[in-house]
Amino acid sequence: MKNNNTNTKYPINDFKSGESWRLFKIMGEFVEGIDSLHSLGSAISIFGSARTDPQDPNYLKTQELSATFAKAGYSIITGGGPGMMEAANKGAIGEGVESVGLNINLPFEEKVNPYTTKQIKFDYFFVRKVMFLKYAQAYIIMPGGFGTLDELFETITLIQTKRIRQMPVILMGSKFWNGLMDWIRGQMMTDGMISPEDLELFHVLDDPKKALEIVQDFYKEN
Repeated sequence: MKNNNTNTKYPINDFKSGESWRLFKIMGEFVEGIDSLHSLGSAISIFGSARTDPQDPNYLKTQELSATFAKAGYSIITGGGPGMMEAANKGAIGEGVESVGLNINLPFEEKVNPYTTKQIKFDYFFVRKVMFLKYAQAYIIMPGGFGTLDELFETITLIQTKRIRQMPVILMGSKFWNGLMDWIRGQMMTDGMISPEDLELFHVLDDPKKALEIVQDFYKEN
């Protein structure tokens, strides 16, 4: 019987017996990312949906948020794609800071937006995630889908387990996030699967200026 899981067009399925040389491709992506970003300076990573239309209020809010941080001297890191990633890069590019796009090679959605000053392409999500986390002083999560939730929960898990340093994690858009917060409190915390103090690892906000204030205050105190 043919094993359909060996289709090599998917990078994660590339590894077969005798093909450990593909590890050099992974190493190469790490090297390129580190060489490109090591001198970036203060930056924030902004995550959000790739499917958001430019007329959507969330797109406009993301652009406003990004510009607010850029005016304060923060470079902006996104996934480099369309939607709210584009909005974040667009908000940054006119403010004299780096507007970074960490693009992932996908068969759909992830086309590089035109508002980046620095672009890096990845085949491997896990390498890309390291770059998001390593070079940011804060993580801001806009409304999004499965990929955005993946980035949110992985970031919180790494902070919770002290695998990365603690820093501000901000969920923007209370209307979008409140249902998830209710479930986390009513289900996960009630069942003892997280601790009450775990809820202090992130903030739910609507005001971009308040988000900037939280980040600046965090680094004054730390």
